[in-house]
Amino acid sequence: MKGVLNCLLQRFIKIKKSMSEKESIKANLLLIRDTFTSKSIIGKLYCNGEFIAHTLELPWRDNQKSVSCVPEGRYRCRVRLARESATRDYVHLLVQDVPNRSYILFHYGNFPSDTRGCILTGTHRAQSPNKILESRIAHPYLMNHLLDNHLSERIELVIKNR
Repeated sequence: MKGVLNCLLQRFIKIKKSMSEKESIKANLLLIRDTFTSKSIIGKLYCNGEFIAHTLELPWRDNQKSVSCVPEGRYRCRVRLARESATRDYVHLLVQDVPNRSYILFHYGNFPSDTRGCILTGTHRAQSPNKILESRIAHPYLMNHLLDNHLSERIELVIKNR
């Protein structure tokens, strides 16, 4: 797994160096939340209309730090390298401009206990309503999708509740 993550990092650096602003295409991420329980919110993540992953977040708790999901809205995101993080040793996304919050990430995890207000990605939903599966496959898939399609420079996230 470390090899895959290092490969992602090297590709990101190479693409970033080779791209001009003209070549950069905007990534429109859309997160549609559709399953709400007292322990989690499950949704679907799309990039420019293409399904990418299932998501898991904590339930809405008035946007309180570390215990609530991100409010519905529109946010800028950026690719964040492992060396920028004290807790993540892989490339991930940082959600920016969340009111009264910071360091909201897209990262690995399958259960509500794996997040402190961040967004987790998985390939499938589990039978249990509070679990997603194969996060360590879905997250690199998301990052590869952004990098392969030169979408890593301008990323916008829209979050909607269904």
